[in-house]
Amino acid sequence: MLLIAVFGAATTTFAQPNERTRKVLEDKERVSADGFWIYNDLPTAFAQAKETGKPLLVVLRCLPCTECVKLDDEVVDRDPIIRPLLEKFVCVRVVSTNGLDLSLFQFDTDQSFAVFLLRDAETIYGRFGTRSHRTDWIGDVSLTGFAEAMRGALEMHAAWPRDAEAIKAKRGPVPAITRPEEFPSLKQKYAYTSSLDYRGDVVRSCIHCHQIGDAIRDEIRARGEPMPESVLFPYPHPKSIGLILDPNSRGTVKAVTPDSPADRAGFRPGDAVTGVNSQPILSIADVQWALHHVAPEGATVHWQVERAGAVQAIPVELEAGWRRQDDISWRVSTWGMRRMATGGLRLDELTTQERESLPTKIGPMALRVKTVGQYGPHAAAKQAGFQVGDILLSIDDKTDFQSEIDVIRYGVTAKRPGEFADVEILRGDQKKRLKLPMQN
Repeated sequence: MLLIAVFGAATTTFAQPNERTRKVLEDKERVSADGFWIYNDLPTAFAQAKETGKPLLVVLRCLPCTECVKLDDEVVDRDPIIRPLLEKFVCVRVVSTNGLDLSLFQFDTDQSFAVFLLRDAETIYGRFGTRSHRTDWIGDVSLTGFAEAMRGALEMHAAWPRDAEAIKAKRGPVPAITRPEEFPSLKQKYAYTSSLDYRGDVVRSCIHCHQIGDAIRDEIRARGEPMPESVLFPYPHPKSIGLILDPNSRGTVKAVTPDSPADRAGFRPGDAVTGVNSQPILSIADVQWALHHVAPEGATVHWQVERAGAVQAIPVELEAGWRRQDDISWRVSTWGMRRMATGGLRLDELTTQERESLPTKIGPMALRVKTVGQYGPHAAAKQAGFQVGDILLSIDDKTDFQSEIDVIRYGVTAKRPGEFADVEILRGDQKKRLKLPMQN
């Protein structure tokens, strides 16, 4: 069966509570009335797909979230580009992660659009849906690419069991917690259940996908453990190894970043990625899945590409720390880790010209405080004396922090909740030292 899940992360601007409720209720009424989609009922959809032998298409969508809304509308309204494909599937729309089986639906929880392509509840054909910017999905996904992934899944479905062995690795290990409402941190804060409360406050009863990732990070932090790089830098974008893939294709290389791992391995524009570690590739999201499950200390990833009509194997050597090349500044998870590691500070890198204009000579590190959180745990840095415009010169006498993400990584890997980081700052023409608290 083909299972497509569109996950909405509540990452940016939400409407007011009454507007959010209106959106949720109107979506249910509109989509249910159309009759094309099964609404919020996965068991019925799986049963119908099994009975008919058709693929299954499931859209999981966080309705108040505005990212990818146009793409979502085009999918739901059966855009002419993909309508002939949609009609081959049993279609179901799910609008929350309450009760979701996380042993099957494992995904980048910072996304607002993700796709799963499955044969059944055990077998995943592939995934679709990628994001590398907070609000702009152009360049990562497209309806054309969506259609290509769907065609690929249909081909695998028709040829089954040809690819049965190759796609076994598309299922990750079973997590310790398999339902979002069972995470301890979510239980403590909210009275979530396995379903939405349409008779009560339906919006407040909804578990957003980003809350799953938040709960995982909160559990690790509460145990006082260093944040694993696979959690800190999840589902690395192909750009992190130097591959720019065409979003209108399943995996055609559009460009290769000079002197990147992909460049050194011999990738060329026009190469069509067909497999990663023997997993068939239907989209960029499949590439991210394979990269996510690579050993965090570095590994050799084996790629299969079509070049000039022939299949070619390309091994890519990934050194320890390779995930740090991925940009995570757009992620909603970064907000929670700012609370943990910077006390609510947002930091900017100084340009060369700005550094040269400073009244005092400084060393290699220069990160300016862009904003200071004002409320709750995000006000910890404010309470410690930090101000907008302060320039961080060192942390615990280390001066190799070149970005805000470097500071966050240090705080969630080298420091524990309750500890402090000794920070040297430049304020005006005076250098000072402040204690930055590390938090849960």
